[in-house]
Amino acid sequence: MKDHYRTGFRGDLLPTITIQHEFLRKFLNNEGVEFEPQRLIDELPLIGTDVDKCDENELVVEIFPDRPDLLSGETLATAIAQFLYHKDSNPSIDVQPPSISMTVDKSLTEVRPVVFGAVVRGVKVEDGEVDEFIKMLMEHQEKLHFALGRGRGRASIGVHDLDTLAPPFTVTTVDRSFAFPPLGEEEPMSIQDILERHPKGIDYAHLLDGFEKVPIILDAQQKVLSFPPIINGNHTTVTNKTRNFFIDVTGLDQKACECCLLLVALQLQQWGGTVEAIELTDVHGTTTSFPNGEPELHVIPETLVEAFLGRTFSDEQLRSSMNRMGGQFVERRSDGTISFNMARWRYDLLHPVDVVEDIAIGHGYEDLGEAQPQFAMAGVPRADAHIRRRIRESMQGIGFMQVQSLTLSNPTDQFEKMRWQQLHEVTEIANPITHEHTMMRQYILPSLLKLLSSNKHHELPQLFYELGTVVRHHKNETRLAFVCAEKSGGFATLRGRIQAFCLDLGITNWRLEPIEDGDGPWLNGRGAKFFIGDDWVGCIGEIDPNVSITFDLRVPLSGGDFDIGLMTSILEDPVG
Repeated sequence: MKDHYRTGFRGDLLPTITIQHEFLRKFLNNEGVEFEPQRLIDELPLIGTDVDKCDENELVVEIFPDRPDLLSGETLATAIAQFLYHKDSNPSIDVQPPSISMTVDKSLTEVRPVVFGAVVRGVKVEDGEVDEFIKMLMEHQEKLHFALGRGRGRASIGVHDLDTLAPPFTVTTVDRSFAFPPLGEEEPMSIQDILERHPKGIDYAHLLDGFEKVPIILDAQQKVLSFPPIINGNHTTVTNKTRNFFIDVTGLDQKACECCLLLVALQLQQWGGTVEAIELTDVHGTTTSFPNGEPELHVIPETLVEAFLGRTFSDEQLRSSMNRMGGQFVERRSDGTISFNMARWRYDLLHPVDVVEDIAIGHGYEDLGEAQPQFAMAGVPRADAHIRRRIRESMQGIGFMQVQSLTLSNPTDQFEKMRWQQLHEVTEIANPITHEHTMMRQYILPSLLKLLSSNKHHELPQLFYELGTVVRHHKNETRLAFVCAEKSGGFATLRGRIQAFCLDLGITNWRLEPIEDGDGPWLNGRGAKFFIGDDWVGCIGEIDPNVSITFDLRVPLSGGDFDIGLMTSILEDPVG
């Protein structure tokens, strides 16, 4: 079984599994069905997969992000048997009573509080299958780290040879000077050395940044099973002779950790293993038998099903649909709800609407009937659509290039550098991730100056405009800003461009009035207010070099800023 990731059509990284037909046939036979390659090609995409290739030797399947329970050939075979061949589903897992205990020290509370474990005994692997079995087990583990563990941050998995361990187990924290032989090394290494020198330590050291003490799992002989989420101990390595397994999962997300543990256990169960619980004492001192193999009960309103799928379903239809998706229909209740038993390892079932989606997939989208729209679906143009189009055509005709910049800015760029007074209430960002983006912008011109600063290596002239949104008094407004960077020109050239702009828009009653010195970024005596009739709709002018230098610009600049909302209310729409 091979493993690679590729970019999907929405930019997601989709895990891809390649499974040899001999093993897929083995797992399907375990489910009591025959292997039919062509049927897999035709119907597998319906359950959240995409078949890349299915030749005489292997099946290559992409698994969509919403089905992490299909990330191994073994669990995929179970889903195939239920969905394509209508085999009886089993959303539970048979878990034997515990014979091993694990205690989690309360010091894990602030470091990695979620710690789970399970035992799988008696895995049956033929001699010729051992290498492929171990490879499939390890690759499933890494896929789960990717899909559910978020790079081991949310959940990390350790798989160990149970026969090399001495229960009971203890999970505690140790100083970074603590040493043990990690996987692949014969000599002990300190925790700090592992994080700085071992390949796995280098890859995942960031997950333990800021913690003086780190988690460690020990057996009764004080030997290290695992240093989560980094690496296992050397002596617990799974080998060709391993048939009894101990699985540990640690992390921050309880549901993700539980799903990871159950899915690895299910994979081993497909190889004939018997799953056994452990007696777990968690960070709060509560002792339970874990894992819980019973299904989760999901109760959803019947009206929700009707609202989303446009029809009602009989009990038999619900039973058949959910069986294909690995669940079980329980009952239709008198309070108008429907209940289903779903597997605990279905991490994707986060909301009742996800269960409704399973009903639709299991039943088949092609048989959901037809419905007519209950309201008008025709689009209505924006009130300012025509003037926006005319402005764009005019600006581009004059020689400007349209750009679109971020609506996020900061007070220094918006007010201090531009010499504008803060006349409108500012909409601030509650949790900004950078000092550059702490508020919603009130002017577009600073964004254009920063754009020019980033394009200094290009030849002049550079003419940009943006027809975009600003936020003033917590309300959106539409404004037009433009900037010209050229070696010659000045106010006379700028006035000529404004004249052409007004001619394109049919503005005949426009005029310019001098702007007060120091009011905005304009050069003294070279800035003007732009009026249409008696309405002041914006400003134009040459930009003061003292302002340009604050944006690391040392070329002659001119520009303008107009209120498009006000212009829309003033100008007559020749189309409307």
